[in-house]
Amino acid sequence: MKKIRAVALIGAVALVATGCSAGGGGEGDAGSAEGTGPINVWLSNNEQEVAWGTAVVEAWNADHPDEKVTAQEIPAGSSSEEAITAAITAGTAPCLVYNVAPAAVSGWVKQGGLVDLSTFEGGSDYITERSGSVDAYATDKSFYQLPWKSNPVMVMYNKALFEAAGIDPEDPQMNTYDAFLEGSRAIVDSGVQSAIWPAPTSEFYQPWFDFYPLYLAETDGTMLVEDGTSTFDSDAGREVAEFWKTFYDEKLAPNEASTDDAMSAGTTAMQLAGPWAIPSYADTVDVGFMPVPTSDGRENPITFADSKSVSMFTACKNQATAWEFLQFSTSVESDGELLEQTGQMPMRTDLTATYGDYFDSNPNYVAFAEQAEATADVPSIPNSVEAWQAFRDEYSAAVIFGKNSIDDFLANAAEKIDKLVAE
Repeated sequence: MKKIRAVALIGAVALVATGCSAGGGGEGDAGSAEGTGPINVWLSNNEQEVAWGTAVVEAWNADHPDEKVTAQEIPAGSSSEEAITAAITAGTAPCLVYNVAPAAVSGWVKQGGLVDLSTFEGGSDYITERSGSVDAYATDKSFYQLPWKSNPVMVMYNKALFEAAGIDPEDPQMNTYDAFLEGSRAIVDSGVQSAIWPAPTSEFYQPWFDFYPLYLAETDGTMLVEDGTSTFDSDAGREVAEFWKTFYDEKLAPNEASTDDAMSAGTTAMQLAGPWAIPSYADTVDVGFMPVPTSDGRENPITFADSKSVSMFTACKNQATAWEFLQFSTSVESDGELLEQTGQMPMRTDLTATYGDYFDSNPNYVAFAEQAEATADVPSIPNSVEAWQAFRDEYSAAVIFGKNSIDDFLANAAEKIDKLVAE
């Protein structure tokens, strides 16, 4: 499953050692909001996104010979957050990164590593006019990120395995917790190793692909933290946690990591995923999609957006060029190319109307485009990564491995997160 792809710490050390590349900064260098000239950007190492980024850079460079953009993939590794933090410290961050996790932004703002995009002329207006309601992406009422694309999390399932288990693959009727569990039991009884296989590993972002989408659905979009206080030590949080615990208690979901792609291998029938996953199974699995379940089976439930943003870094000398290129790369035309190349949803208003021809030709993506209208994201809070890690540690102990009670998990995680947010 694709999550935050990253730069290994050794890659960060290499960045520190080699200093800046075109348009970046060296230690002690100060970026300029008026500076123009060459810039460098980092792209996700997703193959389709690299193709998109390469094309956008080539189109820009053809018309801007004195402001050339150099793009590179983010080197693969264990943690992009660690590497970017190290690059900020050393003054070697690129001008722009296209794949920023919103959860990391508040920490980089505190570190002094990000440029406030609201300070550019028309900056806030451009962001809000493009993406609509984006207050959740503001830090201290300023935009240090441009919400770029979303991958609304839905239940992706193997139609053949559903049919073998006696479930109608075109209309599974698994929108309630009870129905979802009943279907999951039928899948395992039919001989499939697991009904669904969320990653049981400890990374801070893993709640975004098990607990959090269902919590957002169950609460009609209540984020993990609101108004500086955690929200999940509640009846809704308990219900979601008990639902997932049932999967592990009944062996419907394994509590060890898969050694391969479980969907392709046929060892699981379902996963929580966004539209990025569709190309992965185009030639191997006939997949269907349904919204995440709720206790009462409500229609059009809210889910996790799994959005990624673009941020500008203070090490960038030529920030005026970076701002112009950021707008160029998130225009209607560039966003249309992103949709065509990757199937990921640009965070734009009127998405289906703007790109109607694409969705007419790619019906598998329509469900995600419709779901994109009903999403919520991570809260913009201090110590965000640390807060999610505290949540994951307590959740894993209670829900996945059964070492603690659900009540202890909710209370302990809430206490830890409230302290982190208050710092």
